[in-house]
Amino acid sequence: MNATTQQLADLKNPQPAESKMPEITPGFGSLQSFELMQRTAKLLITSTLVPAAYRANDEKKGPNPNALANCVVALNMSHRMNADPLMVMQNLYVVEGRPSWSSQWIIAAINGCGRFSPLRFDIKQLGEKSVDYVSTYWENREKKTKTITEKIKDKVCVAWAIEKGTGERIESPPVTIEMSVLEGWYSKNGSKWKTMDEVMLRYRTASFFGKLYAPELLMGLQTVEEMQDARVIDATPDGTGGFSVDIDSLKQASQPSNNVESGVDTSTGEILDE
Repeated sequence: MNATTQQLADLKNPQPAESKMPEITPGFGSLQSFELMQRTAKLLITSTLVPAAYRANDEKKGPNPNALANCVVALNMSHRMNADPLMVMQNLYVVEGRPSWSSQWIIAAINGCGRFSPLRFDIKQLGEKSVDYVSTYWENREKKTKTITEKIKDKVCVAWAIEKGTGERIESPPVTIEMSVLEGWYSKNGSKWKTMDEVMLRYRTASFFGKLYAPELLMGLQTVEEMQDARVIDATPDGTGGFSVDIDSLKQASQPSNNVESGVDTSTGEILDE
């Protein structure tokens, strides 16, 4: 049988096409996807390259019963963001039980999304000034306030990029040292606004830029620095006209705010030695 005859025979009696199995990806969409995600998570929780929050066993804290669940959540986020799982784990920190991104991650995500030119920052000196802000404190179960004057060398920072689709320059809202004083960031215990003001200005404007122009990259999460600056202490009525405060949270809030639960320097995003 020559080639032409064989081709005619194939046309008369076509062979059934091989059925292809649908690709299964980690996720919550089906049982197979969920099982694949759990298998991937079980592999990652045994690695020493992932942060402590995702490890099954920590040298200092011992077994971590939440490691598998934390890893599954991180895998789901990485899948939704089309990002590398290890990169998400390395940049997703937990501050007082709340997930938050490192500022470097925000900048990298904006630069890598392909919609904008690389993020740039304009910083201008505004000169020395005195800024008055109101501090609230408790004395004899009474809420009191006092006005404090802070002398600063004011600066303003704007994060900007060129939107590739339109060629338009888009900017973040301006952030100043005066704003950090009025918002209470500057005066917090251990605040890096006093010693690394230009770094903090860049981080905060990058976060504002991402929230305005690429909120899907942040997925509604704040940065580590924002979580630290917004730290509050929960107080509950004690039944006698006063309030009770959880001592552990009070002690934690009184500590310098350059470290978080995952062992990261919130001013630079660097992972600290354990």
